[in-house]
Amino acid sequence: MGRLTRTVALLDGIGSVGALVMAFAAPCCLPLFAMIAGAVGITALGLNEKFVLFALQAFAVIAVVGLAFAASPLGQFGPLILGGLAAFVLFFSFHARFSAPLVYLGLGGLCVASVWNYFLSRKRRGDGVGVILQSVITCPKCGNHSEETMPTDACLFFYNCSFCGARLKPKAGDCCVFCSYGSVACPPKQLDASCCA
Repeated sequence: MGRLTRTVALLDGIGSVGALVMAFAAPCCLPLFAMIAGAVGITALGLNEKFVLFALQAFAVIAVVGLAFAASPLGQFGPLILGGLAAFVLFFSFHARFSAPLVYLGLGGLCVASVWNYFLSRKRRGDGVGVILQSVITCPKCGNHSEETMPTDACLFFYNCSFCGARLKPKAGDCCVFCSYGSVACPPKQLDASCCA
């Protein structure tokens, strides 16, 4: 699950960068980018203009999907709103009335939303906002449920069941008893950080 979360967290950045690269590859439509694209050699790729414009829009959608997945866990919807408006501006420009300034505005909005989302994500990891500290441990021997408070600065390797006295230890591949038997993974796992194992 951690790998999937990290992959989804990259979608907004991949989408924004991909949209920018495609914009640079379409110098006929976006003259401001034509000079830069020519200088770095993107135009030498000889990409089909229809493909480039389709790919630019696809990358914009990928960016918004990434922002949408990040919005709820972060509890911040500003980047998603900005990214959604930016994508709307791009689609309006491509499908209703083409305007190079609107395309620049849309691309800029996507990039700002991705950078904003990146900093919110880093801040969340730094201050632990949104981390759940209560976890219910279920004893595999007797089935007893016990709510415990997880430490934020250490892993709990052993746990004694209060009902049957069984001594629990993490399963292979898990860092602590909360990850193995708890209803909520330990705080480092919630933040996709390296665990203390």
